[in-house]
Amino acid sequence: MLSRHSCSLLIVVLLVAIYVPQARAFPWPSAGRGQFSASQNHDDPPRKARSIFPQLTWIRDTAIQTAFGVPPKARTGSAQSHSISRSSSSQVPATLLAKYGGDVVLRFNITTPAEEAALSKAADDLLLDVWAFTSNWADIHLREDDVPSLLGLLPKSLQRAYSHLMPDLARTIYQSYPSITFTEPSFPPSREHAFTPTLGTKSLDNTDNIFFRDYQPLSVIVPWMRLMASMFTTHVRMINIGTSYEGRDIHALRVGVSPNLPQDSPEPRKTIIISGGFHAREWISTSTVTYIAWSLITSYGKTPGVTKLLQQFDFVFIPTINPDGYVYTWESDRLWRKNRQQTNVRFCRGLDLDRGFGFEWDGTSSHSTPCSESYPGDEPFQAVESHRLAEWAKNETENNNVHFAGFLDLHSYSQQVLYPYSYSCKADPPSLENLEELGMGLAKAIRISSGQQYGVASACEGAVASRSATGASSARIETAGGSAIDWFYHELKVRYSYKIKLRDTGSYGFLLPAENIVPTGEEAFNAVKYFGDFLLGNKGIETGLLEELHQSPLQNIVPEVGVEEEVDDIEYDREEIVWELKRRRSVDGKVYVLLSTTLTFLLNAAHSVNTGIYRKAAGVAYPAAYADTSRSDLAALQFNGAQRAHANYTENHLSLVGSMLIAGLRFPLVAAAMGAAWSVLRYLYMSGYSKGLYNGKGRYRGLHFMEFQAGLIGLAAWTGVAMVMGW
Repeated sequence: MLSRHSCSLLIVVLLVAIYVPQARAFPWPSAGRGQFSASQNHDDPPRKARSIFPQLTWIRDTAIQTAFGVPPKARTGSAQSHSISRSSSSQVPATLLAKYGGDVVLRFNITTPAEEAALSKAADDLLLDVWAFTSNWADIHLREDDVPSLLGLLPKSLQRAYSHLMPDLARTIYQSYPSITFTEPSFPPSREHAFTPTLGTKSLDNTDNIFFRDYQPLSVIVPWMRLMASMFTTHVRMINIGTSYEGRDIHALRVGVSPNLPQDSPEPRKTIIISGGFHAREWISTSTVTYIAWSLITSYGKTPGVTKLLQQFDFVFIPTINPDGYVYTWESDRLWRKNRQQTNVRFCRGLDLDRGFGFEWDGTSSHSTPCSESYPGDEPFQAVESHRLAEWAKNETENNNVHFAGFLDLHSYSQQVLYPYSYSCKADPPSLENLEELGMGLAKAIRISSGQQYGVASACEGAVASRSATGASSARIETAGGSAIDWFYHELKVRYSYKIKLRDTGSYGFLLPAENIVPTGEEAFNAVKYFGDFLLGNKGIETGLLEELHQSPLQNIVPEVGVEEEVDDIEYDREEIVWELKRRRSVDGKVYVLLSTTLTFLLNAAHSVNTGIYRKAAGVAYPAAYADTSRSDLAALQFNGAQRAHANYTENHLSLVGSMLIAGLRFPLVAAAMGAAWSVLRYLYMSGYSKGLYNGKGRYRGLHFMEFQAGLIGLAAWTGVAMVMGW
């Protein structure tokens, strides 16, 4: 209980401290909001009343804290920002700092096979994590304290040929997790989620689909898949590929027209598999698979091209083959790569799922230690998830009348389209030319839709794309035996099997910001449409679905009722499109020039006839104008009028022929200028002619005015043609 003196003092302080600041404060306009609530709209920034008596505010807060024992933390109201600032590494959780504090990612620029072999051996000896590699570089994750040890094992040419990609890996990892603002109410959508203009992406404020605003855990992805199957029952079905090592279901979506109905046709159902998440840390691959699935599902019945694809093919979308590892990246280790299977070394868990398939499995390489990030296991298909996928695919082909026409395995990062074989460069696949052709088409479809450059190469190539005359390749930075694309291509006879490594090229690596989910998904969706159209036999040379290639699924497409549109093919070659537009414009230009020339000719011909008739009848129709003109002069006037009429005919014929010739040479603008100049010169010529013939007496102003009208009509006609044609 408070004493009477304390209560009196408290009442006085509260009355002064509360009343005065509130009465003299200058708050932001409320616009009819009523009382302030902690659940204020997220679109408005936090607003704090500004008191002109800050000392009294401090006294009030201190009195409340002293009298009622309110801790200082409770005084932080909703005026604070809902988002957590992650600008300093001191806010990174201790567990994350303990594991990745002091870690860096280095990029080595490699130019020779000897350098690649040296870097590969050094990475194996030190058990380093190779993030990615292309024909020009390799990214390696290691502790900063181990950098001198690594450089000591490399040749001098590599000791200075590296740069830091991520100097503070722990902070970068922490910032890659979804912000706490995502758990707050987000309707209407907050501007915090808008994509930055520098990424060339569209704001998602125009859509209610918040699923692609951030990366999603497995606990959200699976219910989302069930929702898709329940909302689009006509062409979507949720299936189960198998069970993971830790007992989780490997879910997938089968998308196709009436997939729940039995297939009466004796022909196998053509099916395309699109998978992601072989490696747990590659979150963008999982998000991209779900984005492609959603785009195809929601475009069915709205865009003719997608509708036809789903009528001809079934698509099986597997967001993550590795659910155990994916969950582990959310709960424990963001950069975990393998599955969670136990090995013969207790403290080194996990197998590389993309190295565990049976075709050309390589268990004798230097990566055979269980602590390696590319450990394939002790035998083929030892990885549970790889075995489940292979068994499911074989069962589909043998028992369910399915023919797999394509396999797209999404990974990150480095922006590459890779085709078989992966295990070695000594053997070429039988359909190498077809694989290269479609691979180049996929890269071109991505480049046209988003501007991103994707390389196309054989998956067998290491960091240095070199091969000796005998076919022997250099040492590999990463083993490539037992790859999924090789197994599907060789064992299941999937003719078009690809591994697509998505964004980016190293700025963020596996920690790609969420702002890239939608643009990466859109370019992959365009690649899938090209892939399906190619399998239909169109080879990317038709023009029907050009607009669909650039059509974002975020835009609602409402077809016209009662209008059926047959559009079968997609055109992806920008140069051919430009040429076709120029050709059509040229044809249209010729038609416009011909019509305008004919119109000008008819107008001038009629004017010439009228001029001749006018001159012939001048002495009869207008005797007052020729009262002082002798009969002989009138006869000469009539004769000259007939000559001018004939001359006008000749001039118009020449104008018509000249204009048609110029139009035939595809210079309609020159034809328009010539016609306009001819009309003006004709007026000047006739004015001078009439003045010279009649000594400039000015009696024939009507004739001059008529010639001037003809010139204006011709000039207006040609100018109008030029404006219509957009010249």
